Amino acid sequence: MKVFVAGATGGVGRLATTRLVAAGHDVTGIARSDRSAAVLEGLGATPARIDLFDADAVTSAVAGHDVVMNLATRIPTDASAATKKGWAENERLRRDGSRILVDAALSSGAGRYVQESICFAHADHGDAWIIEDAPLEPLSLNAAMVDAEASTARFTAGGGVGVVLRFGQFVQPESPMTQALLDGAAKGRAPLVGRPGAYQTMVDVGDAATGVVAALDAPAGTYNVCEDRPATRAAHLAALEAVVGRRVRMVPRAAALLPVMAFVARSQRVSNARFVEATGWRPMVPAVVDAWPAVARALATA
Repeated sequence: MKVFVAGATGGVGRLATTRLVAAGHDVTGIARSDRSAAVLEGLGATPARIDLFDADAVTSAVAGHDVVMNLATRIPTDASAATKKGWAENERLRRDGSRILVDAALSSGAGRYVQESICFAHADHGDAWIIEDAPLEPLSLNAAMVDAEASTARFTAGGGVGVVLRFGQFVQPESPMTQALLDGAAKGRAPLVGRPGAYQTMVDVGDAATGVVAALDAPAGTYNVCEDRPATRAAHLAALEAVVGRRVRMVPRAAALLPVMAFVARSQRVSNARFVEATGWRPMVPAVVDAWPAVARALATA
C-alpha cells in the first residue's frame, strides 16, 4: 500500500516508517528540512517537502495514497512543559493537523486514516482497568486529542476506516522524558508524580511502532496501545532504585497541582485487550517496569 505519514521523523514515526517499509509498503513522509528529507530517504521512504498546515500542499501530496497517518507531535521537554504555551504547537498538530489531513484523505479517496492519541487522559480509576469506552477527562494542555479523535470519526463517517491509537507513555533511550526519569533517579529524585500505589501505563516505543503497522488491519475504532501489565509508581520506583543502586524519591505530591503534572498523576491502569483482539498485536515489552535495566544499558551505550 501507499502510506502517507505526518510525523515520520519523530520518535515513534521513524520506527514506524522503518517497519512500514520493511513490510513492503510505499511510504511518503513529510520533511520540513533537508536533514529530515535525508533521514526519510535513508529509511527507504519518499520525502514530501511540505508544511502540514498548508492545506493545499497537503491535499496534493496525499493524492494517490491508500493510507494517511498523523503521528506528528511536539512534546515540550524543557521548562515550557509546565505552561500551556509550551504545549500550543502540539495542540495545533493534533487539532489543525488532523483536520487538514482528514480533509485531504477524504478528498483523495484514501481508504484508511490512522491518528496518534494518548491513553492517559482518563480520570483516576484507582486499581480498576480502563478500557477505551471510559469517559475522557483531558486538561487544557492536551484537550486537542479530542479534536483529533473527532476528525478520525469524521473520516469513518465519510466512508473510510478511521483508527485512533491511544498510546501509553513512551519509553525509549532516545526520549528526553525517559532520560530525565533515569537521570533523576540517579540523583535520588525520579520525576514520578502522584500516589505510590497509583498505576502508570507506558509502552516501549518499538511496540508503539509495531502497533502503527498493525493498525493497517484494524477495524475502524479507538484502541489503547500499551503494555500488558501496567505497574504502580511504587513498583517503578523500586525498579529504578535497583538500576541506580540508591534510594530514590518521588517528587512531592504538591507537584500534582501543576497543570502539566495533573493528568499524569492520576491512577490509570489501561487495558490493551481490544487492540490485541482486533489485530493480534502483542507488545515485546509486556511490562515496562521489568525493562528498566535494559533501557538504562541502552541509554549508557547510546
